[in-house]
Amino acid sequence: MTNSSEQKPTLSYFRWAFIVTILGLVLGAALGWQTTGTIGGMATVFFICTVLAVLEISLSFDNAIVNANKLKEMTPVWQHRFLTWGIVIAVFGMRIVFPLAIVAIAAKIGPWDALVLAAREPAEYARIMSDAHLPIAAFGGTFLMMVGLNYFFNHEKDVHWISGLEKLMARSATIKGIEIAFVLALVLVFSSFLGEEEAITFVHCAIYGLLTFLAVEVIGGLLDASQRTMSAAARGGLGAFIYLEVLDASFSFDGVIGAFALTQNLFVIAIGLGIGAMYVRSMTIMLVEKGTLAEYRYLEHGAFYAILILSVIMYVQTVFHIPEVITGLGGAALIGISLWSSIRYNKKEKAEERAEAHKEQHA
Repeated sequence: MTNSSEQKPTLSYFRWAFIVTILGLVLGAALGWQTTGTIGGMATVFFICTVLAVLEISLSFDNAIVNANKLKEMTPVWQHRFLTWGIVIAVFGMRIVFPLAIVAIAAKIGPWDALVLAAREPAEYARIMSDAHLPIAAFGGTFLMMVGLNYFFNHEKDVHWISGLEKLMARSATIKGIEIAFVLALVLVFSSFLGEEEAITFVHCAIYGLLTFLAVEVIGGLLDASQRTMSAAARGGLGAFIYLEVLDASFSFDGVIGAFALTQNLFVIAIGLGIGAMYVRSMTIMLVEKGTLAEYRYLEHGAFYAILILSVIMYVQTVFHIPEVITGLGGAALIGISLWSSIRYNKKEKAEERAEAHKEQHA
């Protein structure tokens, strides 16, 4: 990541995303023609791929901001690895392997049989994925909630957007385990609205999500600490890399499950969400190289509030359905408001600087 990149045109960051979009939509249209043999069917699959890409971008914009926040602390070597290997894991692993693994485990069949089921019996495949929504929402929602709370419950945090609330959380961070207690209390509240069997599943999976977050934090810290004795090129990367991959997986849960509301075809889902993932990658690179997070001081706050809202929505979805469009628009709205607040702050600062300079000139 070089300083010269600040002069790089914004659209150039999305070159590969545009290429993947064209290839993906052509592949989607071809798949539609191959499965239906009609122009209408081809156009339908083309449209679904486009909608899925937009859905993924809207749900994952906060993911790009959080990725950039962590990525700027990594060495250039590990930045490059995340932006290359990481995108392969994100597209292939989370958009193809993850849904297959869910079905394979739920139906107690092999991965190949799950792939055959997706190709030959998409309705049954979608049903199994839908049945797995509760444990996935409990696990992913808990992990994301811990990510969001961990940002705000930080006694060293001195930049506040919603000042009163954030100062209270920063002061409360001195109480050990307060975030965990808050999440566990929320888990008990939501489990009380579920049936006995569902409540047990919800609590168990939520605890696994909590343990996964804590394990990633511990492992990441140990790995990064051990790497301080290594060469400069190897330092400060593997722990953050693992953290970002688990975080990306948690963000992907909602999009993958929600995609089945539009189509039951795993391959169409992989194409649409894969296109969206490329734009998230491109936005991450742009945010890091252009220093956008430093320029807009409240943008990170908006992203982490969006994460908290998403985690609560995932919990709520275990009780009743919330359309994915609301999830996506809610997060985008929070980030938009935080961007607007940042711009207002920057204008106010510049106005004060000009006024101060004017006073000094006439002193």
